[in-house]
Amino acid sequence: MKHLARTFSIVCLAVVASPAAADSTFEKIKVEAGEKLYNSECRKCHAPDATGPSYGPPLENIVGRGAGVIQDYDYSTSLEASGIVWTPAALRAWMEDNDGFIPGTKMRHVGIEDRTVQDFILAYLGSITTRDNATISE
Repeated sequence: MKHLARTFSIVCLAVVASPAAADSTFEKIKVEAGEKLYNSECRKCHAPDATGPSYGPPLENIVGRGAGVIQDYDYSTSLEASGIVWTPAALRAWMEDNDGFIPGTKMRHVGIEDRTVQDFILAYLGSITTRDNATISE
């Protein structure tokens, strides 16, 4: 908490000095916090990219990707048939209640209900992109 308070103070000072710098600083902080939360909440099963070991599909390029499209991953029928595109709103709904959002999926329910935690994880997920989407078939 002490670290977050200090970080918040830095962001407030940046807002006074330069709104553009503040936006950049705040986004960087959100991504860094999101990576830590991702590592504690999501990394148990999902690698950020296809090179790491992963029980579930890797989450690089997840924002804007269709659900159930990673080659060589055995998705549930309900997820593959969902037609969902992983927008920030869809990812937020999934994080909060994946069983309620798409019943019958293989992923155990995680239940990240705190919107701030969701915001940070979404910021991180939006930052993990690769140029090589060879593992994706859309």
